[in-house]
Amino acid sequence: MLERVADGVLIHPSAFMQTNTVVVEGPDGVLLVDPGISSDEMAGIASDLRASGRPVAAGFSTHPHWDHLLWHAGLGQGPRYGTARGAAAIRARMSDLGWQERAAGMIPSDAGDVPLDELFGLITELPADATRLPWDGQGIRIIEHQAHAPGHAALLIEDPGVLVAGDMLSDVLVPILDLGGGADPIEDYLTALDLLEDAAGDVDVVVPGHGSVGGAGQVRARIDRDREYLHAVRDGEDPSDSRIGPSATPGWEWVSDLHAGQLERLRQRR
Repeated sequence: MLERVADGVLIHPSAFMQTNTVVVEGPDGVLLVDPGISSDEMAGIASDLRASGRPVAAGFSTHPHWDHLLWHAGLGQGPRYGTARGAAAIRARMSDLGWQERAAGMIPSDAGDVPLDELFGLITELPADATRLPWDGQGIRIIEHQAHAPGHAALLIEDPGVLVAGDMLSDVLVPILDLGGGADPIEDYLTALDLLEDAAGDVDVVVPGHGSVGGAGQVRARIDRDREYLHAVRDGEDPSDSRIGPSATPGWEWVSDLHAGQLERLRQRR
């Protein structure tokens, strides 16, 4: 079930939207990033980790969207970290008594049995200026930015050089803007890509939240492709992007509709 992508780093690709759970091995347990999606999948991850003698020491949520806030009792009770802004956003959403009903309405029927129980969204807020993940394993840098969602963060696992990109740098999804956030979501996203590029000097592997893992050279190629998409959208041009239109990956044709929806919402904002 777990696939090794670098020394000390494994992933589990979910059947739903090719969602990548990331496992980082440490001396006394593992860091689990964005586990999901179905209850059965998370139970399988927990079983694999128990069988190999690797308890979960900590978790991390890259951002406050439902598919990155999941947990399973079998994964234990270690702290589940997130950025201060991300934790604040999910607390605000869950403060409304109707949050479970609204969250359930967002989950597609093909996602399987997704647990929205008492373990959902229990995120431990890191200090607002945190740049390092507080755990006993290898050094992990937190790269927070204002793209895609409030408090979105990528993780740079410095040795062996793995960038866990959250919902960015996908080979199947175009950049998904935080259209309910700042005054200029396109510029916010471009600034985030600059931050990732600055951090990517020694990166050999990139793991997106959804899509295929990229090897050496793929980080900059994906950054460049996302920039080209954003520049075209900003300038009112038709993006030449293989992730949308007739060249879209089979099964991902709906990304063209997502792109069209973004264009419409941007027009409304303007």
